[in-house]
Formats: sequence, C-alpha cells, structure tokens
Amino acid sequence: MFDQFSERHIGVSNPAELQKMLDVIGVRSIDELLSQVIPQSIRLKKPLALPEKGMSEYEFAAHIRGLAARNRCLRSFIGMGYYPCAVPAAVSRNVFENPAWYTSYTPYQAEISQGRLEALLNFQTAVISLTGMEIGNCSLLDEGTAAAEAMLMMFSLRSREAVREGRNQLFVDRNLFPQTLDVLLTRSEPFGIELIVDDYDEYEFTGREFGAVVQYPAADGAVRDYADFTAAAHARGALVTAVCDLLALALLKAPGEWGADIAVGTAQRLGTPMGFGGPAAGYMTTREAYKRNMPGRIIGVSVDRLGNRALRMALQMREQHIKRERATSNICTASALMASMTGFYCVYNGPEGLRRAARTAHRAAVTTARALEAMDYRLASETFFDTLEVEAEAAVVQSLALDEGINFYYPSEGTVRLSFDEVTTPAEVETVIGIFRAAKGRKAKAVKHAAEDAIPAALRRESAFLTEPVFNRYRSESALMRYIKTLELRDISLANSMIPLGSCTMKLNAAALMQPLSLAGFQAMHPFAPADQAEGYLELIAGLEKDLATITGLAACSLQPNSGAAGEYTGLMVIRAYHQSRGQGYRNVVLIPASAHGTNPASAAMAGMKIVTVACDERGNIDVEDLEAKAREHASELCGLMVTYPSTHGVFESRIREIVDAVHDAGGQVYMDGANMNAQVGLTNPGYIGADVCHLNLHKTFAMPHGGGGPGVGPICVAEHLRAFLPSHPVVATGGDEGITAVASAPWGSALLLPITYGYIKMLGEEGLRRATEMAIVNANYMSSALKSEYRTFYSGETGRVGHEMILDLTHFKKEYGIDCGDIAHRLMDYGFHAPTLSFPVHETLMVEPTESEPKEEMDRFIEALVAIKRECEAAAAAGTADNVVANAPHTAVELAGEWPHPYSRMEAAFPLEWVRRAKFFPYVTKIDNGYGDRNLCCRNCD
Repeated sequence: MFDQFSERHIGVSNPAELQKMLDVIGVRSIDELLSQVIPQSIRLKKPLALPEKGMSEYEFAAHIRGLAARNRCLRSFIGMGYYPCAVPAAVSRNVFENPAWYTSYTPYQAEISQGRLEALLNFQTAVISLTGMEIGNCSLLDEGTAAAEAMLMMFSLRSREAVREGRNQLFVDRNLFPQTLDVLLTRSEPFGIELIVDDYDEYEFTGREFGAVVQYPAADGAVRDYADFTAAAHARGALVTAVCDLLALALLKAPGEWGADIAVGTAQRLGTPMGFGGPAAGYMTTREAYKRNMPGRIIGVSVDRLGNRALRMALQMREQHIKRERATSNICTASALMASMTGFYCVYNGPEGLRRAARTAHRAAVTTARALEAMDYRLASETFFDTLEVEAEAAVVQSLALDEGINFYYPSEGTVRLSFDEVTTPAEVETVIGIFRAAKGRKAKAVKHAAEDAIPAALRRESAFLTEPVFNRYRSESALMRYIKTLELRDISLANSMIPLGSCTMKLNAAALMQPLSLAGFQAMHPFAPADQAEGYLELIAGLEKDLATITGLAACSLQPNSGAAGEYTGLMVIRAYHQSRGQGYRNVVLIPASAHGTNPASAAMAGMKIVTVACDERGNIDVEDLEAKAREHASELCGLMVTYPSTHGVFESRIREIVDAVHDAGGQVYMDGANMNAQVGLTNPGYIGADVCHLNLHKTFAMPHGGGGPGVGPICVAEHLRAFLPSHPVVATGGDEGITAVASAPWGSALLLPITYGYIKMLGEEGLRRATEMAIVNANYMSSALKSEYRTFYSGETGRVGHEMILDLTHFKKEYGIDCGDIAHRLMDYGFHAPTLSFPVHETLMVEPTESEPKEEMDRFIEALVAIKRECEAAAAAGTADNVVANAPHTAVELAGEWPHPYSRMEAAFPLEWVRRAKFFPYVTKIDNGYGDRNLCCRNCD
C-alpha cells in the first residue's frame, strides 16, 4: 500500500502528540472538541459523496500526466492576448518552481519581504518604462479586468462639473478584444456607465463622455495613430486608456508619448506560459497626478530606522479594509508571482532582448503579409506589429492548418487572424504561407524573408526603455541565478517557518500538487484552442467543478473568477441577475456584518449595491435581532446577505440558520464568503446551512500557493436556481444559459492553477478532507489553550472554543508596556516568524491560524516565541526605556556587527531562544518609515 497523502499534508499524525494537544485543550477526543465547536444542527449527517480514500502521490502523478497528455498543444498563432513565449528556464526553475517564491505571503510585513518587493518593483519599473508613464502598480489580474479598473478609475476622476452633468458614457473602440469588451460590459452596468462602441476614427465626442478605451495595436493587428483622437477626447474633458501589448512597445511609440492617460494590459507574453488562460500579471500605469486614484498595490521606496533604502507597499490607506464601501476597487489578491517572473524576464533580457523578441514577431508578420499580398489576399491593415487579419475562406484554411498542426483564430467565415511571437521560426513562417498558398490551390515556392517593417514612421519608438541598471546587469544565467537567490534570502516563506495568518490559511502547498504546473500539456495550451484539443483540461475542469459543488453542498460551479475578491463580485452579480430575471432588479440592498472582511463591502459597491451594516454583539457574533430588523425594514429591496462562516472572528455562530431564514423570508439571497471554508470541509457546508452562493479561495482552503500576494482563484458554487446565471464568455461557450457577461478574460480564469486543487481533493479523498478540517480546528484550539495564561483569546463560541483561527488580545499592551501590536509583529521577525494578521478584525490584536499542515513542534516554537516576547515587553516596561529589544525590532546582521548603543545585548536581539540559533533568519532591513515613503513616493527601481 502506498503512503497516504493526508499523512504528508497534515502536520500532526502521531497519536501520542495528538493526545498531548487534546490534553492541553481539555477534551478526550477530536469528536468531543468538534461537538463544542460546531453547532450540532449544521453538522453533516453523512460523508461527502467523494471517494473515501485518496490517491497516493505516485498514483496522482500518473493520473495527472495522463490528463496533460490528452491536451494536444498545437502550434498556436491564435493571439488574442495569449501568446507562446520563451519562459527562461532560469526563471521557471528558480522562481515558478521554487517554494521560497511561491509560498510567500502578500508583502504586508515589508521588513521580511524585501526580496519579492524588489522583484515587484522591477515589474513596475519595466511597465512604466515601456508605456512611457510616470507611475505603475503590481496588482492587476488580467487584461480584461485591468481595462475595467481603468474604466472605473476614469469614472472616479470625473470633475465635479462632470458629475453634476451626469457624464456617464465611455467610448470603446470597436477593434477591441471581445473578452475585454465583455468584462467592460459586466463591470460598467452596476454603475450606470453607458458603453458607446464605435470606430475611433469616425467618432465625434459629444461632451457626455468621461473616458475612452482603445487598443494598441488594435485587435485585428492594425497599428493606429491615436494622437488626434486623444487630443479630441481631452478637449472635451475625457480621459483615454490604451490597452497595450507590452512586447509591441519595444518597437512602437509609447502610449504616454502620444497622450494616453492610462495604459493597461497583460504581461503574459513577457515570460509566463499561456496556461489555458492564466495566470499572468495584468498591469496598469498612469500619470503621477492620478496616483491617489490608482487601484491596488504600489510598491514604493522608503528608508528604515537606520536610514537604509527599504521597500514597502505605498499609499496603503487605499486598502479595502479601510475604505470598505467607499472603495473604488475590490482588488485583494493579485498575480504577484507572475509579476515577479515578468520582472525577472525583463532583467534577464534587457532592452536589447525585448527588441530582439519584438523584431522576431514583427519580421515574421511582415514576411507573411508580403507573401499573402503577392497571392492577392486582402489584409485588414497595411500597418501592423505581429498580427494579420486576412480575408479568406476560414473553413478551408482551418482544415489545412490543422493538418499542419497549427491553430489560427477565425473571427468569421470569411476572415482568418494570425499572430506571430518571439519564438516564431523561419520554417514556421514558410509553413504558414504554405497553408494560404494551398488554400488558393497554388504550388509551393520559395519564401522571401522581409527585412523592412510595417510600422508607420510616426509611431516607431525612438525613446529608450529599461535603462535602469537592474535591466542591464544580469545577462549570464549564473548572474541571474545569484540575483534571484539574493532576493530570495531576504524573505520569509513557508520554506522558512510557519506563517500563522488568520483568515489567510497559509497551509502546505505540496510539491506533488505543484509539479503538474510544469507539464507542457498544461502550460502550452491556448484558452481559445478548439475543445477537442483540450480534452485533458476539460475533463479536469468538469471533475473539479463537480467536486467543489459536492464539497459546498451546492449544485453548480464556475471557475472563471480569478481571485477571491473577483469571486465575491461574481457571486453578487449572479444574485443580481437572478433578481432581474424575476422582475425584481430593484433589489439592491446587501446586509453585511460589521465584522466582515473589507472586500465584502467593496465588492458589493462594485456590484452597484447599497450596503447596510449589521451590528455584532459583545461576543463578536452577528446581532441576530439587528439583522432580522434590518431584513424586515429593507424587505422590499433586499438583494441579500454577505456572511462569512465561521465568522471573521473565527467562531461558528450557533444562530446561523436563523440568520439565513431571516434573509430568505425577506426575499433575499444568502452569499457565503468562503474565506474560512477550511473549517467546514467534510463537517458542514454552505448548501446544508442554507446559503445560495459561496465563493472559494482556492489559495486558502484548497492548497493553492499565495505566491507573494497571488495568483489566486476564486470560483463560485451556486444553488440550482442560480445555475443559469453563471458567467459566460464571448469566445468560448461556458457558464449558464442566461449567464452574466464575463468576469475575467479567460473562460476558466487561471486554468493553469487548477491541477493543484484538483490534486488536493483527489489525493485526500473524503476521509482526508474531513481529517484536514478536524486538525485545523484542533491546532487552533491547542494554540488558544496553550497561550491562555499569557494572551486572552478575544472571541470564542458559546462553549469557549474557537474554530480554525483565534484572535489574541493585545489591546492592553500599549498602556501597560508602551508597546503596540506592530512592535510585536516586528519582534517576531527576530525569532524567524512572519507575524499573524495584525489589527484585523479588531484593532491591536493578532489573528492566528495555524492550519492543519503545521507539526506540533513548529506550533510550540511559535507559542514559545509569543511568551518570550511578552516577557521582553514586561522587562521593557519595568526598565522604563523606549530603547528596548521589542520597540527596536527587527535587528539586521549589519546592525549587530556595528556599534551597539542599546542597553540589551546583541545575543538578546538576534538569538533570544536557543532554537533560533539553529536556523537564524536575519531581516534585510529594520523597521521601515512608512510616512517617509508616502511623502516621497518612488515606485521605480533606479538603484
């Protein structure tokens, strides 16, 4: 018998260790604990309808390779925003396949995130340079949603006069990728934004527009001069967003140079695989004047306590947990890992490498265009970068192309579109030309490879780009490998130690789950390839959708949302469409508990909802009487409730069924936030509790890695009556019969990541999934009980137990010790730990979630560290000095080697406990000055 995956995934499998933990908790068995944690009324009465036992790692490896082999990855010239590219092996091996990079968390704790912050700063610098803008972020998911964020940013930038006038029209050029237009339609409708889809060169601004969106180059490949159009837009008070191909900008005039206000797009073709649609990093750059309106994360340069250069996330007041329903975006998870890969691709290739890649694609297009024109084919445009649209009999060309193992894109029966790329070879160009020659019944002849270009002189790039030293220093693999390793060693990830973040579920990302992502059968598939070429993917997708629906107790699933916050938004939009189908589109009130994560009200605002806050009682539970009263008060317009379960406070609220019934009785739907699903799987589920929609953070409960802040996947599962409204897609049939328009660019979102969760479920099986949930609850209650003499658990259930996470009370530390929650977080870095979640959902607290993956030994180390730090706080208060080991934390190796003016010793600072010496992690910088970074905003790597 093979080893069971659950024994590898779950950290505590030794019965003796488990018994010691149960003794500390004060229960005889796991079942006794669960009876005290989860209300009996919502406990599942029978096991999930999944195989009881999971596959072994060996069996799964064979199974997943078989699925990958069923994907026939033909040579893709489909384009449409997805392109084959040369992913550097050094980046794939050292970043994409490296747990030090893919298991790290969002860099909120900047002092132990300097490596990935620099990688993200490189990404920002590259896209700012290529687009000719002044500021950029690193938080976008894909091209369609980036364009939608730009639309809403332009909308929020309207002048007071424009708002008074009710300017609500957005011009969208007709020559835009259909998936981008579809996402714009989805995101515009709740705001009452009217899309005017027309031809840019025939359109006359009326003064009703607040903005315009054009694609550069256009969807059909045309390279067009938008300078006059942009000037006309500006003259009428409208801003202009350019959706740009980054590789094209190596040869084309930057949008910032011809007047665009915002540039957005995808960085996929700069160093990340197609992966059946994602993940890849989206991007946004803009003018300095608009920095306060820019959504998402901006990496900025600041200084630390000793005056050294230090990186951090800048302008964090824009985060959703602060702005909530006033947020102008619900971005939370990004595609940070892929942005890091793109940054390293640019570091490795530099400006000359990008020019070389761009010229390869362009020359292939020019050679093909000249040959097609010689055969009397008509092209849509005489000016282009890498894409040709050709008038031809699509069915004939497709048949011939498939015989040659090639995919083109076919917009209509009389049109063929083909896009070249950086890996196109002369032999492939000859094959492509041969296909069109055969379609006309002509004999083969020698191909003349063109040397000229098809870019208008006025639009050829003259300005330099990627001039910063980092893009001109690392050309050999040895140099790049060492640079990546240098950055890696500045960060804490799960490869170093436990990351006990409440609500974020930083569990093991098993190697057996990650390996399939490197298989060519998954990486090299275009999302718009014919379905019969993607049988492996489609079987995996169907199986995963079915399993997730089973686990949640719901009827159907959509994998399209490509982040948790996107899943929240999608769930609300599906509910909205359901009400509209019943003639009740006026239902727009959403009840949200005061304890909810900030993305809940932000997502509701993005869905055009009116938010009504429901109070919590002194125990942190939803005030049921307040909820019932507000449900009755708003019954005529109630859309639904957004509820997290277990609650954001980590408690299974016993009156959840009453809450659900109150909302249903008032005509609303119940959306359950799946952020805390790790405490439900196999024991209860949203469908059994009564929810209508549930989104799932696959990067939390279902073992996808966080990747330094993303990628994530946020599918939704829905009850039967909502199945018809699951999101559709304009290019590939998916979703319900009455599906809402797309919420992401790709039909199945970030499909390359799906083998992770698919494998997690297949290898754990029903028994392992349930056991993982049980141990997540055991571990949290063990830590809460072990710490109770030192730290009070802020909220607990009616029996004094927590769910899978707990909130430790530090609210008295400032008064008693002169030390705050942030100081504790920084001191934990000296012990080699990432801090728990700070001051959320309660100010001056730590929310801790050990997950099921951590061994007892690691949890005990963390407990010992917290107790030791409390002793340090007490000693500091007794000494009455602000110059103490906690307030000054973290301490760097350089500081320890220099002059030492502090009253405590170097050993106390760096090696506070014996086990710290065995695997010491030194923070690269000490405490960062956040105010300095905001006052002197710099988001480029000029060092």
